[in-house]
Amino acid sequence: MDESGGSGQPRSGTDEATERHGEQRASSAPAADATRPGPERPEHPTGPTPPTAPGTSEAAPSPDRPHDPTDSGRAAATHSDPSSGAEDGAEPGASSDQVEAPAGSGSSDEAGSSAQDAPHGSSAGRHPHPEPEHPRTLAHSGTGTGTGKPQPPRRGREPGGGLLMGRPFGVPVYVAPSWFLVAALITWVFGGQLDRVLPELGALRYLVSLFFAVAFYASVLVHELAHTVAALRFKLPVRRIQLQFFGGVSEIEKEAETPGREFVLSFVGPLLSLVLSGLFYLAMLAVEPGTVPGVLLAGLMISNLIVAAFNLLPGLPLDGGRMLRAVVWKITGRPMSGTIAAAWVGRALAVSVLIGLPLLTQSGALGATQDNIGGMDTVTDALLAAILAAIIWTGAGNSLRMARLREHLPELRARSLTRRAVPVETSTPLSEALRRANEAGARALVVVDADGEPLSLVREAAIVGVPEHRRPWVAVSGLAQDLTDGMRVSAELAGEALLDTLRATPATEYLVVEDSGEIYGVLSAADVERAFVKAMARPS
Repeated sequence: MDESGGSGQPRSGTDEATERHGEQRASSAPAADATRPGPERPEHPTGPTPPTAPGTSEAAPSPDRPHDPTDSGRAAATHSDPSSGAEDGAEPGASSDQVEAPAGSGSSDEAGSSAQDAPHGSSAGRHPHPEPEHPRTLAHSGTGTGTGKPQPPRRGREPGGGLLMGRPFGVPVYVAPSWFLVAALITWVFGGQLDRVLPELGALRYLVSLFFAVAFYASVLVHELAHTVAALRFKLPVRRIQLQFFGGVSEIEKEAETPGREFVLSFVGPLLSLVLSGLFYLAMLAVEPGTVPGVLLAGLMISNLIVAAFNLLPGLPLDGGRMLRAVVWKITGRPMSGTIAAAWVGRALAVSVLIGLPLLTQSGALGATQDNIGGMDTVTDALLAAILAAIIWTGAGNSLRMARLREHLPELRARSLTRRAVPVETSTPLSEALRRANEAGARALVVVDADGEPLSLVREAAIVGVPEHRRPWVAVSGLAQDLTDGMRVSAELAGEALLDTLRATPATEYLVVEDSGEIYGVLSAADVERAFVKAMARPS
């Protein structure tokens, strides 16, 4: 716990008496030993937050993924299919892994201060870590909400993302609201084409067009399921599949461990689209041309062929870009080199789409005749090209950012971010507990029982909300958060494993323990978040 401008003035009246009484108890009670920090007692249940981070604090709610830095504490790579293809939205690697920054806790001190206070188990003497040059005291904290009511971290929701359609292979499939917009658009456009090919259908052509839109997105779902099955085969967790405006997204929460697996994971999607295109072609041969089944099968064959071809383009965030990344990774031995190469090819591809698609349409290379090329069609083509180019450019940039973050993730170590803590008994007045912490140079309080076993952690934001004149009459137990199993963190955790652990049990503070079970200190989610942001900003 930090504070700004802590004063060393003696307290008067009852406060002083309380402190003297606490000193006498400290000399006899083992719990007062500054080497025994303890856990935190959540007063309310906590739970995971959406792609989000370990803990939210009343004082500083955590920013969410994207920034998702990514969802979450996790490395990110999304297999998505822009405009019918698969587009990887975040990072090269498994699909849609998003490294998310841990949610902030109530503390607002700078990241440097937390690093200076490098984890100190419980006592100043036991873990000889350097102390900050200008140590702050717990008695006066400059952060907090100003309320004395402790608020537990909020429990997160399920991934969500739209209308849940099912759970094939145990992976939830969601249809985003934007899908209904694109379904209406496809119905309108394809209906106009049917009016020229099958004019006898009349208004029924829109019903046939709606069927085509649903069948087409079913094909996109098969494309995404291919990525999902491959990921599960490689023991990579898949968070969800989402069908949206420009295709589908498979959110795979881990990166492939080898370039070979990365290549396979990326290639299976376009491969399945090619297989579907071939199957629709064979089925088309078995029906009479110029009929509703013939037109539908022809449309599905061409659509899946376009999906496969578009996704095989060698630039991130498309599947072809991930395949290029895997090849460069294999040649150079460095995933980052593959990401940089594929991302810049993706950016060049975005510019090519922006300029080339309208030009191809105007030249008639895409099958349009000069009679059919009008002002509205030109505007529509230009808008489509701009949207596709923006998706590709943004995805390539996200891939670069996520790769850079992956390089720096190992720098996040629980041991170096942990705050020194002192143990206090449940009935200890807050003023006395703060005095002991200040004397020991600690920045966290752990509530322990008579045997020294940790029971709960005193929340920093709750301390800040208690006026100084009230602290002698407020017991630390009333400001503490009960320890749960998920709030005990190994001091050896680092990088993505640390973020995953914190995200699994969102809280503002965590008890850090050695492998032997000995208490090492308290880890604040705010300190992890600041270190995360610094790692994100540091150049590769």
